[in-house]
Amino acid sequence: MVKDYRVINSQFLLEIFSRIRFWRNANRIGPDIPGTHWMLHFKSTMLKLCKEKFKYFDDTSEFRPGAYAICCSKISIGRRVVIRPESMLFADDRDDGAGISIENDVMLGSGVHLYVSNHKFDNPDLPIIDQGHSESKSIILKNGCWIGANSILLPGVTVGENAVVGAGSVITKSLPDRVVAVGNPAKVIRKIPLSCVSENARE
Repeated sequence: MVKDYRVINSQFLLEIFSRIRFWRNANRIGPDIPGTHWMLHFKSTMLKLCKEKFKYFDDTSEFRPGAYAICCSKISIGRRVVIRPESMLFADDRDDGAGISIENDVMLGSGVHLYVSNHKFDNPDLPIIDQGHSESKSIILKNGCWIGANSILLPGVTVGENAVVGAGSVITKSLPDRVVAVGNPAKVIRKIPLSCVSENARE
């Protein structure tokens, strides 16, 4: 049987054009969107892209190549924030879906993941992939907190001002201001005295 390569090429061209259109209009950023991902390698184009995509993105912040953001229009990023490679900011694109707010001076290590919703798994007779998602809940990172590398933040959590999350931790519950939390699930192991925060601020 002889293949008609003209038909194959025509179909492939249509697929290419469809994919380019998706890259241009996608409400997301990341290595899987190569049509815009190259822009993250240059400060001017990075800022242009992020200001177009995100709900808010400050001039002093950076979104590094290799990081992902899903539903950018529901994600706000404040002053002096760097989103590093392998990180994932996953907001909810449903009409009533929750978003992510990263306030000013927040530090995040590489590979930090934030998820505002989760898969449902209530029905034991139905594959999880067919059960949809649970109600989404917003994530807030307050001013000056520090999220260690490869940490995971689950739906509905708030990390308080100047709080510290140890590398590799899983945050399932909100953390108050000025505490150190580590582990899976993360637990508070100590408080940070106000005098210590004041001294760091002066430095």
